[in-house]
Amino acid sequence: MFKGTHTPRLDEKGRLILPAKFRDQLSEGLVITKGQDRCLYVFTTEEFEAMYEGMRAAPLGLKASRDYTRVFLSAASDEVPDKQGRFTVPPMLRAYAGLDRDVAVVGAGSRVEIWDLQVWQGYLDEVEPAFAAQAEEVLPGLF
Repeated sequence: MFKGTHTPRLDEKGRLILPAKFRDQLSEGLVITKGQDRCLYVFTTEEFEAMYEGMRAAPLGLKASRDYTRVFLSAASDEVPDKQGRFTVPPMLRAYAGLDRDVAVVGAGSRVEIWDLQVWQGYLDEVEPAFAAQAEEVLPGLF
């Protein structure tokens, strides 16, 4: 499980150093693609394949399913981190997420999310009040 927030920087070549806590799980390879809310999703290869199998099970007749699958898969890029844990974030994905230098690398359970740091902070400011208020509704019986 991926968890925690880290704030590395992209280098001048668009490479990102994975947080040490995430390197073992992603060292053999990862898939990076467009996420929702203008962030990037990073999956282990196995998790990405499981996501794809779920998409394949969706009815082809549903336009929303076709649209999501097209965007998700067309933006996907296979990457293998180097020995320092660095990988290149493709230019198209950097542009989509508005990544320049300062980023937030966020553990989100089965995936890692990469956000522009200012966008991430703004997102947290926006959802934090609802987070406290919705705990009982979203996770009944847990709190």
